Amino acid sequence: MDKRIPSPDAALANLRDGMTVLMGGFGLCGIPENLIEAVRRKGTKDLTIVSNNAGVDDFGIGLLLQNRQVRKMISSYVGENKLFERLVLTGELQVELNPQGTLAERLRAGGAGIPAFYTPTGYGTMVAEGKETREFDGRYCVLERALRGDFAFVKAWKGDRMGNLLYRKTTRNFNPMMATAADYVIAEVEHLVEPGELPPDQVHTPGIFIDAIFQGPNYVKRIEKRTVRSV
Repeated sequence: MDKRIPSPDAALANLRDGMTVLMGGFGLCGIPENLIEAVRRKGTKDLTIVSNNAGVDDFGIGLLLQNRQVRKMISSYVGENKLFERLVLTGELQVELNPQGTLAERLRAGGAGIPAFYTPTGYGTMVAEGKETREFDGRYCVLERALRGDFAFVKAWKGDRMGNLLYRKTTRNFNPMMATAADYVIAEVEHLVEPGELPPDQVHTPGIFIDAIFQGPNYVKRIEKRTVRSV
């Protein structure tokens, strides 16, 4: 099945105000740059964004925060975005912080059809407030619910027109589990190849999880904080 689409805008026809969107990537690595820009152009508002991070002020999810298109963020690391901090402090943005491993497992569980799970992470802290707890073999755990989205935006290094994806290095963080945990999954790739060009044993996300795919142009691949060694 050919799942190619001509542009990211073409895949967002059914994206509506108030929906939940999962966005892959780790920091600014492996984020769906072109899809984020398309959401900005479309102007969809009151979105709940599930992402490991919140981008930076002028790139990534930060662009949607500038436009006030995000109502709530479900994240684990948000420390690089001053605009995010300002919006939270003024009450313009809701935030649900998760330990990073818990966020990853909530998404994995959502893709596996597991409604909830127990984890010791966060017990006895603010993370556990209002949640069910239970003791297992002398260790107290917190019940965490799975996460799913209406849409998932993922970014891969290579993909074929049937939707099979291969991620490169750090871009493999969060993208694979998000690709399994949404009703409609859009993949943008650096290289779009023909079926058979990806080694079968190197495919990280099988095409059965992908609804639409396109080759993105002009990837910026920003670095949050560039550190160099003085000579």
